[in-house]
Amino acid sequence: MRGAPAPVAVDVRKRTLDIAAASLLLVLFAPLLLLAALLIKLESPGPALFRQTRGGLGGTQFQILKLRTMHCREDGPELTQAQRGDNRVTRLGRLLRATSIDELPQLLNVLKGDMSIVGPRPHAAAHDDYYGARIPEYYARYQARPGLTGWAQVKGLRGGTETLEAMRKRVEADIEYIETWSVMKDARIVLMTVPSLLVAENAY
Repeated sequence: MRGAPAPVAVDVRKRTLDIAAASLLLVLFAPLLLLAALLIKLESPGPALFRQTRGGLGGTQFQILKLRTMHCREDGPELTQAQRGDNRVTRLGRLLRATSIDELPQLLNVLKGDMSIVGPRPHAAAHDDYYGARIPEYYARYQARPGLTGWAQVKGLRGGTETLEAMRKRVEADIEYIETWSVMKDARIVLMTVPSLLVAENAY
């Protein structure tokens, strides 16, 4: 059951901080985003931006924005998660994924209200359907806006989920975040995100 929005999804302070942070970060990272977009266009044919349908607050679907890191642009009912050494990922794409620079366009999703700076990471619609049918508590994640980073990610549960148990652990961390949310917890997660990106071995 997807359930009603939790306090984390309706708190005015969180939304205000999201807008302020996303606006500032977009200004700061604009030169990097423009450079990355140019390099993507030079390396392989196709758009610099990648859009994919993801599940958001209350189960509402939205189009997530990322810098394109693959030769192909997958969306639809059958998707394959990126794996280590995946030949669909471009050379530049590997760098963008390792540093999470490819995720920066999601700051626009934050401004729009589809996402938050901190929250459960959104999954492709096809993966929501797959895991939602196998993990009873899966849709409880929809009680919060999805985030650029989250409690699961700073605990090392980022990257691919090759097994059902791996996804179950991520879902448990997401639900724990929703149930124990506070502005201070968001601040803690943001502070933990940078070192978690630098040492993560499962981002590919």
